[in-house]
Amino acid sequence: MPDMYATQAAAQAVTHVIPLAQELDKNKVTPGVLGFIVFAVMAGGVWMLMKSMSRHMERVNFEEAPRTPEPPKATARPSEPLGGE
Repeated sequence: MPDMYATQAAAQAVTHVIPLAQELDKNKVTPGVLGFIVFAVMAGGVWMLMKSMSRHMERVNFEEAPRTPEPPKATARPSEPLGGE
C-alpha cells in the first residue's frame, strides 16, 4: 500500500501550497524560474540548429558545372550508301 501513502503525502503538500498561492498578488503574473528555464532550453536548441545548418551550408557547392554539348553520333558515313552495297 505504498501508493496510498504517496497520494496522502501529495494531498497534504497541495493543501500546504494552496494558501501560499492565495497570498500572491493576482494582478502580477510572471513566468518565473520555470519559464526562464524553458526559454533558455529553447534558445539553446535554436542556437545548436543554426550552428548545424551553417556547417551544412558551407559544404554545399552552389556553382553549377558547365555543361559540355556532346557531338552527335553518326550512324553511317556520308560517303557510303545506307544499304552498305
